[in-house]
Amino acid sequence: MKILVTGGTGFTGKALVRRLLDDGHQVVALDFQEGLKTQELRDWGAEVVIGTVTDKEVVDRCMKGIEVVHHLAAAFRQLNVPNSYYWDVNVEGTRNVLEAARRENVKKFVYCSTCGVHGNVDNPPGNEESPINAADYYQQTKYEAEPIVKEYQQKGMETTILRPAAIYGPGDPERFFMIFKRVNKGMFPMFGNGKTLYHPLYIDHLVDAHVLAQEPGKGVGEAYLIADEEYIEIETLVQKTAAALKVDVKIPHFPVTPVIIVGHICEKVCKPFKITPPIFPRRVDWYRQNRAFSIDKAKRDLGYAPHISIDEGLRRTAAWYREEGYL
Repeated sequence: MKILVTGGTGFTGKALVRRLLDDGHQVVALDFQEGLKTQELRDWGAEVVIGTVTDKEVVDRCMKGIEVVHHLAAAFRQLNVPNSYYWDVNVEGTRNVLEAARRENVKKFVYCSTCGVHGNVDNPPGNEESPINAADYYQQTKYEAEPIVKEYQQKGMETTILRPAAIYGPGDPERFFMIFKRVNKGMFPMFGNGKTLYHPLYIDHLVDAHVLAQEPGKGVGEAYLIADEEYIEIETLVQKTAAALKVDVKIPHFPVTPVIIVGHICEKVCKPFKITPPIFPRRVDWYRQNRAFSIDKAKRDLGYAPHISIDEGLRRTAAWYREEGYL
């Protein structure tokens, strides 16, 4: 098939493009800037279009002849932009892609949302029916695009929503890197008791979910939480990361409340100057918000079957960081 991947040069997008090409599909990747990754995708055989999902003309150009859309493009971790930027990209950008897909009679539209729409899970594990409690503007706008996706489902286009957990793996330049970097230095300050639950998602598993969801008739009109088989306490994650790196790590504990206060202050002080704060609320949330989910629905409806353990995933990721000179 001819498939469009928006956000095609991002961590997830690049891995998905690689898989789709390996499966014999023709792939168009849309992303907002030229770089080393765009040339790599071209070398693999993908068509790369530079532009943004907020530009309707660019989106229309990408959509010609497309049969399946994987919509991954999003404003994520842009700290020095107004809230309207998140809305324009994550909500209106999604609407632009959906409308172009409708006009082109696209067979399947897979929208990549986030498990973060559920916020802190009070009674873990959560599921797709757990309360929506987005903790920041990124998560809120990702959720606000979901009803738009369902609106186009009602207009006759097959759609599926995926809500991935904490994505990691080889090729990840930042999401888990701070954990690996701190652990590699032999000291990981733990704010709080370290028993907060965290649900990793190995990159290959998320790509598996996207490939399964693109099949006609599968998961139509539904949303699915996508994660690894098991969730773990964050202190256990740190210890397993140390084992993957084959280093010893000390984990001193400190109160979390002062860090929460400092995070909010730093964000407010730095924002007018467009400076990235050294610590901010979303980063502090890692120490205090439970993210633990049931993936039974994805297993039942999509045939989703995560198969790489957290230990093996961390080992592969550690090897990649070292090979690429990050550590």
